[in-house]
Amino acid sequence: MNRESVLDSSEGITVSRLRLLPPAPTGVGALRIAMLAPPWIPVPPPGYGGSEAVVDLLCEGLVARGHHVTLFAAPGSHSAAHLRTLLTAAHPDEIGSSLRESDRVARARDQIDLARDRGRGFDVVHDHSGVVALAMANRLSVPVVHTLHGAFLEETGPFYQRHGHKARLVAISASQAASAPTGVLVTDVVPNPIDVSRWPLRMQKADYLLWVGRMDPVKGAHRAIQAARLAGRPLVLAGPVQPGQREYFHELVEPHVDGYRVLYIGEVGGTTKRELFANASALLMPIRWREPFGMVMVEALACGTPVIAFPEGAATEIVIDGQNGMLVADEPEMAHAIERLGSIALERCRASVAGRYGVPVAAAGYERIYRQEVGISRRRYPATGDHDGFRVPAAPLGARA
Repeated sequence: MNRESVLDSSEGITVSRLRLLPPAPTGVGALRIAMLAPPWIPVPPPGYGGSEAVVDLLCEGLVARGHHVTLFAAPGSHSAAHLRTLLTAAHPDEIGSSLRESDRVARARDQIDLARDRGRGFDVVHDHSGVVALAMANRLSVPVVHTLHGAFLEETGPFYQRHGHKARLVAISASQAASAPTGVLVTDVVPNPIDVSRWPLRMQKADYLLWVGRMDPVKGAHRAIQAARLAGRPLVLAGPVQPGQREYFHELVEPHVDGYRVLYIGEVGGTTKRELFANASALLMPIRWREPFGMVMVEALACGTPVIAFPEGAATEIVIDGQNGMLVADEPEMAHAIERLGSIALERCRASVAGRYGVPVAAAGYERIYRQEVGISRRRYPATGDHDGFRVPAAPLGARA
């Protein structure tokens, strides 16, 4: 993957940017795209929901480019795309449920096949929903693009080695792509998009520091508490406590919450979330895992709020050390960086993400991927674009069908 140095003349700063796929050529026809969102949370999400927020913006960007997008999403969703809800309710408390995911994927496939039978079939299916759709991708008559929203883990690696060739895998960061298990082919990187205009740029900041995320030890809420205490600054914690995280929260986070030096406000969304980001002195990201992307970092930077992070995963791509934040090794270094926040020009924070992660950039990147996959499919089956209802035969480990 090539990297290039890009000068943002409007702000006079230089940032490192991943060279994305170029915009599609003009004069080509619109695509019919089936977009599969996760089944548990509405699009856009009312609070926590990174994948759902990405799907929302991507649908907007693709519709703006003239494509016909049908979004399969949880009840309560709304979108610029044509919306179809397949389940009777959203299931935010059952994230990861194989029952709900299998039910939704099966119903979506029925709708995709019905559209084909009626002569209005989709050109491509874009899956954001998880493992079930990928495992069955070669049973569809159209190509499937699968965005890797989660990290490759020890328990998921063998799954992708077995089934990854059934769709075109797209990573959301170079770090995530590089972490793919042996035999898993990831050739594309399209970072998650943000509409910078929706996030207020605030030049006068409050005194508090901010941590946002789910209460998982790898996200480091307890480390943010220690860093803020060392720096003598108040800290606001925001995010859900999901099933399986309650013990960590009760033992390592809750005892420090006093409503004064450490404040926990739960899950936030909408205007409250934007104001929280915009007014913070900095966002703390003391992560100890290979974060695939980290949308909260981009959201903070869009508000002119610097990010102080441990150099893990995509944080090393999003945070440009000394320009829009700082990369530090541990909690004492994070506390020292907090004391040096005055060295960061806040307008540079916003400029550093506007050109790299804008909605048009993501929409153009995915459009090019779709067209490449449609072209491959038509060359394989030129008569009908189908093959007895199967898009690809089984392929060897790591092979692209």
